[in-house]
Amino acid sequence: MGIVVAVVIVAIAGWLMYRSWKRRTVRDESLGSYPLPTDHDAPTLETEVLYVATTPMGEPLERLAVSGLAFRGSARIEVLPEGVVLRIAGESTTFIPVDRLVGAELASYAIDRGVEPEGLIALTWIADERGAADQARARVDSYVRARYPGDSARIVQAVNDIAAAPPAPRPEQESEASND
Repeated sequence: MGIVVAVVIVAIAGWLMYRSWKRRTVRDESLGSYPLPTDHDAPTLETEVLYVATTPMGEPLERLAVSGLAFRGSARIEVLPEGVVLRIAGESTTFIPVDRLVGAELASYAIDRGVEPEGLIALTWIADERGAADQARARVDSYVRARYPGDSARIVQAVNDIAAAPPAPRPEQESEASND
């Protein structure tokens, strides 16, 4: 009897996770990256990273199921004069054109990944949102973690050197420190 109850509980939990993921993919199906240009220059920076997640800008605990960016995995980041390319294992290639790239900064946490202070890199960009006016386009943060020491600073610098989209104000974060 105990085995039957355990199997039923596991089956229900699995079904709820599946249903939740399906809802998330339907919710985010209008968001996407851009097509990789067939003709592009050589990368100014190319290195291995761990892709963590993509979230709405300023909301690092709310995962988006953007096509090509839905699952965490090993990746290769390429910074080109035309934009940034993310090649995530098992996913389609993601391209962020320079005119949709807002910038990069160091971060300490994102959904399901907390690291040492400034151990992640948040790439902020404007997602391709089908059916949205230019002013209403969604700004998102894609989080990566550099595999090798020193690469974080190099990635942030290379991305910020080519970033062209106008910056948007970040939501204010409340500090837990006292003003005493």
